[in-house]
Amino acid sequence: MDEAVKNLTATLLACLALGHLPALAQPLQDPTRPPAGMDRIAIDPAAQGNTPRLQSVLIAPHAGGRHVAVIDGETLRLGESYKGARIASIKPGEVVLVRGTERQVLRMDAPLSGMTPVAR
Repeated sequence: MDEAVKNLTATLLACLALGHLPALAQPLQDPTRPPAGMDRIAIDPAAQGNTPRLQSVLIAPHAGGRHVAVIDGETLRLGESYKGARIASIKPGEVVLVRGTERQVLRMDAPLSGMTPVAR
């Protein structure tokens, strides 16, 4: 045991001499946290008005698979209604709403600076 204490003491002294001990005391970074600045992004409700916001599109990779869109936090499938409009089309990054003879195309928000769009 006396030898183990000597080895630990020598290791601690070496760390102090090399300046590594302060690095051990720093808090760990959360690997799931968005890059700096991205966590402060918000859409100004006054600038958005009554326009629905397409937040996500999920399309199954196989033919005839499920098509789902998230509009203003509401999950909708092809053919369902959103505030009186029917979901007529769901494509990657785009949803078409039909209200009578009126068509409205919703597109995903523009990519953030520094982000690379995924190839389709």
